[in-house]
Amino acid sequence: MDNFDFLSSTKIIFGKGTENLVGEHVKRYARKILFHYGGGSIKRTGLYDRVMRSLEDHGIEVVELGNVQPNPRLGLVREGIDLCRREGITFILAVGGGSVIDSAKAIGVGVPYSGDVWDFYAGKAEPKETLPVGVVLTIAAAGSEASKSSVITNEEGWLKRGINYDVIRPAFAIMNPELTFTLPPYQTACGIADIMAHIMERYFSPTPDIELMDRLCEATLKAVINNAYRVMDNPEDYSARAQIMRAGTIAHNDLLSTGRIGDWASHQIEHEISAIYDLAHGAGLAIVLPAWMKYVYKQNVSRFAQFAHRVWDVNVNFEDLEASAWAGIQRLEHFFRDIGLPIRLSHAAIGPDRLEEMADKCRMPNGDSVGQLMKLNRKDVLEIYRLAL
Repeated sequence: MDNFDFLSSTKIIFGKGTENLVGEHVKRYARKILFHYGGGSIKRTGLYDRVMRSLEDHGIEVVELGNVQPNPRLGLVREGIDLCRREGITFILAVGGGSVIDSAKAIGVGVPYSGDVWDFYAGKAEPKETLPVGVVLTIAAAGSEASKSSVITNEEGWLKRGINYDVIRPAFAIMNPELTFTLPPYQTACGIADIMAHIMERYFSPTPDIELMDRLCEATLKAVINNAYRVMDNPEDYSARAQIMRAGTIAHNDLLSTGRIGDWASHQIEHEISAIYDLAHGAGLAIVLPAWMKYVYKQNVSRFAQFAHRVWDVNVNFEDLEASAWAGIQRLEHFFRDIGLPIRLSHAAIGPDRLEEMADKCRMPNGDSVGQLMKLNRKDVLEIYRLAL
């Protein structure tokens, strides 16, 4: 197990009706806030009214900025930065899912910074301070409600890039699983794939002797899988929704990262797909992850066979670990298909015409290669895109 630092500073307020407590928590930080959200769903479901009522009851003045899109855009982030500066806002409330939260985090670090906020995402600067961000979560998926991550898409060149700094972890996250009851099945499935990807990016690690973290990853994956089937059968199964929502936070608050190196190639490869085609991130991951596994599994066959056995109950053939590893990859594909996700680029109406462009763009901020289990260069990434077709 490697040395590590671990910080999880976000206060979690979890359970039924907790959105009605938002004003009480916001007032500890500011009396004038930016209320940041996406489309019209929070108004259709009544969540917008409940949040506004709680804020008004606690004397909070609200400036609104809506219209956050999936794969949130830099243009709206810059608009939010200007709005906060102009209105003297010192706190941001993000009501929505990962896209809204990531956008709020970007606005938060951009307000006190004298340069362009894209500097952080381009690796030219590091954020040292931020406006605090609070969250009312509406979808279990990205884990951004307690993570140090934010991913933004720059419309100039359609570059999708992320940052990872503890300073951007939200101050609090209000999490009521009931708020996810009305999600369409496809959005629920995309969220589940995103959660599982965050766990698997950490699980497929080159770090040896990490049994405790392996077991935690495996248990969380199995819980997500079991409850995914339950929630697809009954969208208002509170227990299943609650367990998936809690797993989403654990998957990406870095608890499962402690003592190990994560891989993260699949995320980098997928970012280029969703940046260009505006595909939901979870759907893109359901396509990329199996293709990545097929390309790299021979680098550590025993780990993939372990994954197959402990997560998917594959009986290990010790005389042919490759067959066992391959069976685990197939079961992952079957699961994604079962819950209604694409497992090939063609299933998402994406053809081969821009694979070269995506391979050119795909890289980590600190270098040209991606991944840790296997270092992937441009040629490798292109082959994974082709496997995903």
